[in-house]
Amino acid sequence: MALLLREAIGDSLRRTRVSQSRTLREVSNSARVSLGYLSEVERGRKEASSELLAAICDALAVPLSDVLVDVSETLATKKSNSALGRPVSGAAPTGAAAAVSAQVSGSPSIARDTRVVIPAPNARSLAAA
Repeated sequence: MALLLREAIGDSLRRTRVSQSRTLREVSNSARVSLGYLSEVERGRKEASSELLAAICDALAVPLSDVLVDVSETLATKKSNSALGRPVSGAAPTGAAAAVSAQVSGSPSIARDTRVVIPAPNARSLAAA
């Protein structure tokens, strides 16, 4: 079964919130969205608008671009692992790490079919450079 975009976005938002040790209530109050709706978004049950995503990201103090890069890497890893017949786990490497892992552990045909996803730079990474 394919991972839907709304599910990947919800997973990313939830991981971010949990990593900050914040509750749904705290984030929903800060983002000015109902607790129930935020819960539905995090569980991938509701498709959030761009305005709502921006409000949630502001409440989490994380750029929307970072969430979208995380989602892109998650979807690319899931697609790559599905194509290879591997089970997808929450701890799977993402992005370039997944591509390198597939090249090292796989056959030459796997390496030839593997794409390396390099996320676009964001303001934080550009400032550090």
